[in-house]
Amino acid sequence: GGGGGERQVTATEHPQPSLLGVQKSLIKYKRASDGLELSGMLYLPPGYSPDKDGPLPCLLWAYPQEFKNISAASQVQDSPHRFIRVPPTSPLLWVSRGYAVLDDPSMPIVGEGGKDENDNFVEQLVASAEAACDELVRMGVADDRVAVGGHSYGAFMTANLLAHSTRFKAGIGRSGAYNRLLTPFGFQSEERTLWEAPSAYLQMSPFMHADKVEAPLLLLHGESDNNPGTFPLQSERLFQALKGLGKTARLVVLPLESHGYAARESVLHMCHEMDAWLDKHLGGGR
Repeated sequence: GGGGGERQVTATEHPQPSLLGVQKSLIKYKRASDGLELSGMLYLPPGYSPDKDGPLPCLLWAYPQEFKNISAASQVQDSPHRFIRVPPTSPLLWVSRGYAVLDDPSMPIVGEGGKDENDNFVEQLVASAEAACDELVRMGVADDRVAVGGHSYGAFMTANLLAHSTRFKAGIGRSGAYNRLLTPFGFQSEERTLWEAPSAYLQMSPFMHADKVEAPLLLLHGESDNNPGTFPLQSERLFQALKGLGKTARLVVLPLESHGYAARESVLHMCHEMDAWLDKHLGGGR
């Protein structure tokens, strides 16, 4: 009828009640090296206030992307208004454990003017990660208790950041490739072969810089990873290198799993390993 007013016609329950009240915001900040505008989605526990509660331990979860120009690299690709839905392997699980989580912060690798993006991959990666850390500290959300993690190319990113930056207390790499000499015919958007660009391959390989890693690194890998380049051997060899160098590392191989983890037992064990690692090296959540 024409009675006017609003009437609720559905009463759908929240699919993940532990996420009710989680604070989600899009934060923007600039990279110091070139002024490139970056962004990331910040998730904070329900009822948390930096002014009242002080800084939290923080998990930064990311995946680098390559761009041919700065304008494309600075585009915002997500919305703070999207419903928070957490898949089983998502880092957002740790918001409910009392951590601040910066999900998918921009990690652009830009190659302008005919330059190859990866010729200064490490410098751009470190600059982007440190800009994110600086912004979280400026906001009062984080202090020095920041861990970094990622899956696949994000795991590769994680190992590189631990090798070339001292901003992180711990790292988590899932299903990554760490020695680019084992992917000699290209990777991601890198089209040059190892023999065409040996210096780029060597500089980008965290395996070659394992001696510089100081923060503890947790490595997880599916035993039957069939993704080109991310053979389980990649994690095994990096783990052996770190242990041989006296570093703190842990390797977890999940039986029968491929590049992503599907079995309930595998996902729950992954969560346990990540939670224990963050609890041990960041001191636990709020």
